[in-house]
Amino acid sequence: MTGAALTPGVVVHLDEADPAKHAAVLRNISNLIDALEPGTEIELVVHGPAIGLLLPGNPHTETVQAMQLRGLTIDACQNTLRSEHIAPERLIPDAVIVPSGIAHLVVRQREGWAYLRP
Repeated sequence: MTGAALTPGVVVHLDEADPAKHAAVLRNISNLIDALEPGTEIELVVHGPAIGLLLPGNPHTETVQAMQLRGLTIDACQNTLRSEHIAPERLIPDAVIVPSGIAHLVVRQREGWAYLRP
């Protein structure tokens, strides 16, 4: 393997409920996808109050799904889902459930991934 497959990715941290913040973070990620080498893995870790971004009816559902088609992986925190009584089936399609959003951020950083908290 060569190139991007061996290059650690970028993990983006989102834990705020503000839809304007969600829009800004999604713009940042779109810019990353455009600027980085093709195939660079990018994950958005969503936990706490930001979990609303992944629920039906949020104003950014179409944008999130379009970003997924461009290669973005969306990670949803199981701890948040449990504490907020949200069934995983309610999330947007293809969201990946991670046991702990915070722990996932730490693991990715230990693996050499770039960490962004816009």
